[in-house]
This record gives sequence, C-alpha cells and structure tokens, in this order.
Amino acid sequence: MQDDKDNKNNSNRKPELPQGLPPKANRAALAVFLSLAVLFSALFLFNDTSKSKAIPYSAFLSYLELGEVDSVQIVDEKAIEGSLKGADGTLVAFRTNIPYYDLDLLKVLKEKDVKVSGAMAGASPLRILFELAPWFFGFFLIWIMMRQMQGNNKAFSFGKSKAKRYVEPSKKITFDDVAGQKEAKYELMEVVDYLKNPDKFAKMGAKIPKGVLLVGMPGTGKTLIAKATAGEANVPFFHMSGSDFVEMFVGVGASRVRDLFDQGRKSAPCILFIDELDAVGRTRGAGYGGGHDEREQTLNQMLVEMDGFDTKDGVIILAATNRPDVLDPALLRPGRFDRQVVVAMPDVAERSAILKIHMANIPIAEGVDIERIAKATPGTSGADLANLVNEAALFAIRKNQTTVQMADFEDARDKILMGVARTSLVIDEEEKKATAFHEAGHALLHYYLPHADPLHKVTIVPRGRALGLAMSLPDKDHYSRPKSWLFDRLVISYGGYAAEKIVYGE
Repeated sequence: MQDDKDNKNNSNRKPELPQGLPPKANRAALAVFLSLAVLFSALFLFNDTSKSKAIPYSAFLSYLELGEVDSVQIVDEKAIEGSLKGADGTLVAFRTNIPYYDLDLLKVLKEKDVKVSGAMAGASPLRILFELAPWFFGFFLIWIMMRQMQGNNKAFSFGKSKAKRYVEPSKKITFDDVAGQKEAKYELMEVVDYLKNPDKFAKMGAKIPKGVLLVGMPGTGKTLIAKATAGEANVPFFHMSGSDFVEMFVGVGASRVRDLFDQGRKSAPCILFIDELDAVGRTRGAGYGGGHDEREQTLNQMLVEMDGFDTKDGVIILAATNRPDVLDPALLRPGRFDRQVVVAMPDVAERSAILKIHMANIPIAEGVDIERIAKATPGTSGADLANLVNEAALFAIRKNQTTVQMADFEDARDKILMGVARTSLVIDEEEKKATAFHEAGHALLHYYLPHADPLHKVTIVPRGRALGLAMSLPDKDHYSRPKSWLFDRLVISYGGYAAEKIVYGE
C-alpha cells in the first residue's frame, strides 16, 4: 500500500531539470556562440586558399613569361589563383595579389595560351557568410539590448533584479538577537505590528510609512536589524545592495528597480531591503553624466515605483546608509523614506550585551571580565566587537590553549587599536632609548594633566607605522568634550617633543 502511495505521489510530481542546465536565455546565447564558432572553423578548414602557395606578383609574371603557368582563375580585381606546371608534370596551385590594375594581363595570358576562367568571379558562399556573420551578430546584440530595455522577458537577465531572498535558518533572527538599540527597535516594532495586523491600522485610518531609512555608522548592525524586523513579522525578506542596480548598460538599473518591486508585490506581505542606498540615491545633477546619467535614471525609476504602490499591498521598504547627507531630497520627502531611524554606536551596557552574544559560541576562561572589555573599547561598533572576539580566539589557537583567556582579549584589542606588533624589526639600542624617552614624555603628561584620559598602556614595541605608543582610555563614554580636555590633548601631543628636547637638546 505504501509503495502504491509513493508511486502515485511520484507520478504527480513534476520532473526535475538537471542541476547543471542553464536558463533558456543562456542556452540561446550559448547556441549562437557555438554556431558562430562552427562557422568560423568551417571557413578556415574548408577554405581552398589555405592549400594554395602564395607567390609575389613579380614571380607570377616571370612564370608567365617562361610559359610555366597552366591556368588562372581571376577571383576578383585584386587576386588571381591558378596552377603552375611542375618539373615532373604535376600542377602546383598558387595564389597572388595584383598590386595595380594591369591592362595587358589578359592579352599576355591569351598569347601564352593560358586557360582563363572566372573573370571577376563572385566570392564563395562560405566567404560571403563569413563577411556577413559579424553584421548578423551585431544586429543580434542590438536586438537583445532593445528587448531588455523594453522589459520584454528581461533578456539574458540583464534587467532582472539581483535581490536575494533571505532564507531563515533553523533559528529565526528576531529583535532578541539584536543587543541594545532600544529606540530603533521601538520605531520598527510599529512596522512589525502593521505587517501582522494591518486591519488595526486600517480601522483607525492610519497610514504606515512606505519606507524606513536606517541611518548609522558602518558596523552598527543596520542589516541585522532589518533582518530581525522581517523575522519578527514573519514575512519574506529581500536584500539588495544599491550598487547592484547600476550597470554599464543603459536602462538596466531602471529595469532592475521595476523587477524588484514586482517581486515584492508577488511575495506580499514582505520587506524589501536596499543596503547602501547612497550608491544609487545621491542627489541628482552631481554626476558627470548630468540628467542622462544611468544612476539618475535608476533613481527616477525608484521614485516612480515608490509612488506607484500602496502600503495596503503589504510591501515595506527598508534602506540603510551611513551618508544621509548626500541623498536626494526627493527620496526623503513624505510618502517615500519619510521616517529615519538612527542606529547609534553602542554604549557600555550595549557593548557588554554584544560581547556576550559573540562569546556564546567560543570557550571562555573563568577570569574573563566582559564588563572590563566593554569599558576598554569605547567608540567601537558591533562589527568591531565581533572582530575583537574572533581575533582573541585566534590568539588562543596560536598558543594551543583550550579556552580564550583575558590576555587574549587584551592582545586582540591592542592589535585592532594600535596595529600588529612588528617583533621582527631590528632597532638600534640608541634608537630604542630615544623612543622610550619620547613615549615617557607622553605618558607623564597623561598622568599629571587633570583633564586628560587615564593612561592605559605604554610600549616601545613597534606597531604598524609607529615605533612606540602611549595609549589612554576614557573611564566612561563621552558624547561631548570640554575645551580643557582639548587643550590637554594638545599638550600631550607635544610631550614626546619636549622629552627629547630636555634629554638630547634637540
């Protein structure tokens, strides 16, 4: 019974195409290129001229004068083919080019009793086909580009959107996976609520924004928040970069915009996410191409598409950028990206939460102080902290450790903030001493100046392009600085110079 059921299911199932089979458009292109290859190969393989011996025209006249020319065929007004009488009675094929129009040639051929045929003969069909093939191929490419510009089946997929549908892993990404960013998540929860309960907004006559722009520094987690929004709403998520819209072919970017919005309408409710929006959404008129610039045409099409659909369709557009100042004002007006959500750099508490998430999958030693690491990494983004944890794990592997120690995190932070230690660099002892005095000058001022940040580490081990470093770390996150702190920073900058002046007099 089970076998009959399986056979029935298999009979209803559509046959699967071979995995390596290319799409129809690619198969057509492959067929065209193979046909041209066969055509060119046939021309060179079956061309009779390849069997003929090329001789100078002066040599041909000499053979003609000696009576050694058996027959000639006038191919065209500039070429002659024929056969020469060999010493053993055999005929040898030859070919020569006529450098000028010889009026006496036919008369001499008749006097020497040479067989003449094919005067002004046309070229062979194969040669005609060879000469016309590039024209056919050029018209074929123009036809292909005209089709993709008109949007007919997006020929060769030039105009097809490169948007990737994000497939949720076994564990769906939600706002619980995003550490911190309370304000950003609060703003986006309204979008999630709309996608889950659109009727609630319809009853109140409220309209949800068509587009939400995520603004923040690189590495702050804009893409992660966009994926978490789709995960919270349990809707499809399409991801595309702004640079994917613009290509060298005119009209491709606009076609891809249309295709992206078509995908969104077919998959509604869903979220369309455009990363690096500034790559395509810059202010118009700033490019070298003026109004005819391909990027500007793409932007115009995006503006039209955003005006052409309603949030009732269940399609929400999220975009991310770290350069909102360069975006075209038309993108930011009400009805398009009229809501901006700031994705800020994490504070101490948020950095601790981010570190815990990234440390969850690596063996951490008992002495690792996450709070201390978070305080020692001010101004770092979520991506920076993920890199810090990974570098610490790499340091532990190099030492053949089974767990990641606190010293590994210290080494990783120093590598990221100060550069890789150049232990192989050989420095003269006198130069090392001068470097030590120089860094001591910076360190003393860090210690004694009242408004300076606390001194963290002093080293004369070369790192990056520096021979030594005096590193300070603030005791807390600062969002503004007083004038006294700036003056202390200037004084500290002169500390190395002052120390060398006192010790060496120069």
